[in-house]
Amino acid sequence: MCGIAGKLIDGFGAMVEPGLVHRMTAALEHRGPDAQGVWTEGGIGLGSRRLAVIDLSDRAAQPMANEDGAIRVVFNGEIYNFRELRAELEARGHQFRSDSDTETIVHLYEEEGPECVRRLDGMFAFALWDARTRSLLLARDRLGQKPLFYWHDGHSLVFGSEPKALMQDDAVPAEPDEEAIHHYLTYGYVPAPWSAFRHVRKLAPAHYLVARGGRVEITRYWSLSYEPKRDESETALTEELDHLLGRAVERRLVADVPLGAMLSGGLDSSAIVALMRRATGAGIQTFSIGFDQPEYDERPFARSVATAFDTEHHELTIRPDAAALLPRLVYHYNEPFADSSALPTWYLSEMARTRVTVALSGDGGDESFLGYDRYAASRLAATLDRVPRPVRQLLARGAGCLTSRSARSTTTRLRRFMGGLATDPVRRYGRWLSVMLDEQKLELYTGDFARRWCGTDPKTGDGSLGLLRQQWAESDATSAVEKLVYTDIAMYLPDDLLVKMDIASMAHSLEVRSPFLDHHVVEFAASLPVSMKLRGRTAKYLLKRAMRTRLPPAVLERPKAGFGVPIDEWFRGSLGDTARDLLLGKRATERGYFETKTVRRYLDDHAKGRAQHHARLWSLVMLELWHQTFIDRRGEMMTALPVS
Repeated sequence: MCGIAGKLIDGFGAMVEPGLVHRMTAALEHRGPDAQGVWTEGGIGLGSRRLAVIDLSDRAAQPMANEDGAIRVVFNGEIYNFRELRAELEARGHQFRSDSDTETIVHLYEEEGPECVRRLDGMFAFALWDARTRSLLLARDRLGQKPLFYWHDGHSLVFGSEPKALMQDDAVPAEPDEEAIHHYLTYGYVPAPWSAFRHVRKLAPAHYLVARGGRVEITRYWSLSYEPKRDESETALTEELDHLLGRAVERRLVADVPLGAMLSGGLDSSAIVALMRRATGAGIQTFSIGFDQPEYDERPFARSVATAFDTEHHELTIRPDAAALLPRLVYHYNEPFADSSALPTWYLSEMARTRVTVALSGDGGDESFLGYDRYAASRLAATLDRVPRPVRQLLARGAGCLTSRSARSTTTRLRRFMGGLATDPVRRYGRWLSVMLDEQKLELYTGDFARRWCGTDPKTGDGSLGLLRQQWAESDATSAVEKLVYTDIAMYLPDDLLVKMDIASMAHSLEVRSPFLDHHVVEFAASLPVSMKLRGRTAKYLLKRAMRTRLPPAVLERPKAGFGVPIDEWFRGSLGDTARDLLLGKRATERGYFETKTVRRYLDDHAKGRAQHHARLWSLVMLELWHQTFIDRRGEMMTALPVS
């Protein structure tokens, strides 16, 4: 596991200064505290910060080269099939100097060129320089577990695991991207290929980029298909799932450092612990956190699973001072990021790193096996589409009368569900997911900002939700619910959930591996009929069947809880005072994005319980702090803020 960075300059006599690459990698020290490696030659420079996990010796140092030094790579991630690939490559005459998975990429590229990425089973982002063709290859894994940002101006290409590495190069401007901010305020994250920085882009999952001669070409190498559907018996499919998931867990147990698991007590993380116990026999360390508020506290469930599998269990009650943690969160997340569950994920990663270097998680199970309540809700809403539209419009208007102080109450959920009944499936789903819609932004945005980004009629147009519609149209799924799942796997999973885990874990130099994101498991799940994943009111049907002899009944029957935090209540306390100071301060109001009177109303109405604006307020707070950290204070960024 590493943080990677580098620069390519095209042109005769071009030179990349080693000092620049050193600064870029220094900005990523938290991702790799064990070693730094820098290599430059003419117009190319590669750098890495290494977290040693497989082959802890100096032989595995990066950048890593082939036998004659013509190929060099810096790599972030893990290749889980590296042993099989290595055996194949050695049979073809390639010589290996280390036992690391990184070296496999070098020799596989020699055989297959950029298309070698199709053979890699794992999570990865890497940069590979080919001196023979004078080309740079950047590549990212299928599901987007490892990040990769780049900036290209036709002459230079600068890349890195995080934008803060790119910002070490004075040529890369630190300017906000207004379109990205507009999308962020819809989703709570910046969707690929945008980044919050103007002209800086994310390489999308399942893509590789080749830069040569001042030109950049991007290729998609994998896509998820939902057709054709499997027609084997339920028993046969259960056995295959058990085999695939068991193999995915076993491959992720390969490490030369201490290893454990993140355990919430939900189905997905509990299944991973059960399969770890089957593979290892004993000695598993598990980690859980909780809150004082019972509705947000999952520790009793995790504790029961830990007892069932006799793990060495560690747990922590967190009483976070959100205002105090915010500067560190903003610094590490690099972009405005409004998923408040980043807070517990941060504390969980911090606790786990005190005892292990690698932890397995249950990320990805909900997307593949239809675990979210919104999937069942979307199917129910589709049946209500038969109701005459005027009736559905009346129900949607009536939803506005439902109010509750609790973000998790049945009333709040019912309001969200009813509010979208009069729209089509994509826009309805977008309403459920969004922080705010374009028509809601009209009262928040200043006139100039609204004219630039809200379109002519945001009440009828898609606006930012058009990104969901693009993914919907791209999917080959024939069922509406699977088309929506496809949009989640294309956007919500890589740009929200996986960013949340990658940043929180790597800020503490912890590697997190997710067996449910094994692409063989994901492809298998996509091939299942919907009834094998969502049967009646039972979500994750086949997964529960596969786990019914391994997990306690209470885990199998437990409703989906989610990894939430009580920010709705926090904004009625000290966090509300912090938000008021930030959002109504001179710097925020002078940016020209938002109407001050609307922001003040959000604060007042939420504080008095008249409305639920916690998600909007959190997104606005994170956006303002991002501006202050990365735009206003670029020159101080590396010295004025903590890096871990």
